[in-house]
Amino acid sequence: MKDLDYLKRLFKAYYKEKPSEIPIITDFEHREFGFIPWDTKILMNRHMSFINKDSLVKFLINNGPRHVYSSGALYLKPENQEMKSKEYYGCDFIIDIDVDHFYTPCKDDHDIWYCKECGNNGRGMPEKCPKCGKSKFKTLNWICKACLNLAKNEIIKLIYDFLLPDFGISIKDIKITFSGHRGYHLKIENEKLRTLSSDERREIVDYITGENLSFENFGLQRIGENIFGFSRETLGWSQKILRKIEEILRKPNPEIEIILSNKKRFNFSGKKIENFLNFKEDFLITIKNSHRNNWTLFGFNLNDWNKFLVPIVKEIGIEIDTPVTIDIHRLIRYPGSLHGQTGFKVQELLPDEIEVFNPLDELNEKLDPIVFESDKFITQKLEIIESNIPATEMKGETHGPYSQGEIIEVPHHIAVFLLCKGVAKTI
Repeated sequence: MKDLDYLKRLFKAYYKEKPSEIPIITDFEHREFGFIPWDTKILMNRHMSFINKDSLVKFLINNGPRHVYSSGALYLKPENQEMKSKEYYGCDFIIDIDVDHFYTPCKDDHDIWYCKECGNNGRGMPEKCPKCGKSKFKTLNWICKACLNLAKNEIIKLIYDFLLPDFGISIKDIKITFSGHRGYHLKIENEKLRTLSSDERREIVDYITGENLSFENFGLQRIGENIFGFSRETLGWSQKILRKIEEILRKPNPEIEIILSNKKRFNFSGKKIENFLNFKEDFLITIKNSHRNNWTLFGFNLNDWNKFLVPIVKEIGIEIDTPVTIDIHRLIRYPGSLHGQTGFKVQELLPDEIEVFNPLDELNEKLDPIVFESDKFITQKLEIIESNIPATEMKGETHGPYSQGEIIEVPHHIAVFLLCKGVAKTI
C-alpha cells in the first residue's frame, strides 16, 4: 500500500500545483462525475456533481483519485443516485478509439498474456490459448509509439473521412483528448446529436465501422452472365471503396500479388490473382468512368467479389469501442486529470494539433502529457515484481526490458509509470 499512498500524494500535489490544467467543460454543472480511488476495495465513487471548477479542483486536491471521469450525458439532477431520477436530457456523441480493442502488429512485441487455465504465456493478442484452447487471460498491456500512432490515425480518418464529409459535423463541435494511456476520445457537442437514442447511435457506429454493409445496395449484382459493381455516382461508402480499389490497382503487380495472397486479408489463390492482374488495366478504366460498372472477370463470381470487398471495408472503417458510443450514460475521462495506469495527463487537443502530437515524446510543453518529468535528472530505485516487463521508450530514451527481481534506477517519470502499471515497487 505504501506505493499507492506515494502515488496518491503525487496526484494530490499535481492538482494543487497545476489547477490551471483542469479545464471547465461545457454544461459543467449538468455532468455526473465519477472517481476511482487508490483503495482497491472500492470500484468507483460516482453520482457526484460540482457547481463550479473550484469545487472540483478542491475535491481533487483533497482526494487525489486514481482516475477521474465525467458523463457525456446531461442531467438536471446529476447527483441523484438512481439514473431515472437524474432527469436526463441529452448526451454528447462520444467515440473511444483504444488499441486495447483491436490488433496492432506491435502487440506481438510488447503485450504479454498469461492463460488463467493452464499457465501458458506468450505475446500478442490471441483469441484463445494455443495450448488449452481457453480464453481466460491475465494481460500486461504496454504502450509504444507505433500503437499510439495507429490510434491517432484512426481519429484523423474518423474526422476527415467520415464526420466532416459524410455527416456535415462542424469542426468546432469536435473535442479530442489523448486518454492518458493507449488511445483517444472524441466528443461531438452538437444539439441534434445529443438527442439521439442508443439505437440511433448504433446506426452511426455501423456506418463509420463498415459493419453490416450491403454490397448489393451499392450495385453489386449478377445480371445474366455479367457482374456489375459500384458506380462513382453513389456517394459515401461506395466512393470510399472505389478509391481504395484504385489505390490497390495502381500498385506494381508483384505488390498486388502479395496483397491478394495475404492469408489475413484476401487469401486468393494463384490463378485468381493471375486473372485479377490481367483485368487490372480494364478495371482501372471501369471504376474511373461513372458510366461503366461492368466488373465481369473470368474466374470471379459474386462470392469472390464479396471476399475481395470485405477486407477493403475493414481497412477503410474506423476501429472504435462500440459500447462507449451507444451507452448514453457512459462516463469518460475528464480532460486535464491524471490516468492512474500511467501517471500521464488526459490531454486536450485541437483537431489541427493531433497529427504531429507524440504523447511519449511531445515537444510542445503545453501539450506534453508526461507531467512527472523532473527538471533535474532525479532517479528512483525500484524492484521489478512482474515476470517480464517490455522495453519502454519515452522522452527519447529506452528503459528495459526487465525481469522479476531486477533492481533498477530510472528517471522519475519512468518510475511513476512503472509504479502506476503495478509492475515495480519502491525500495
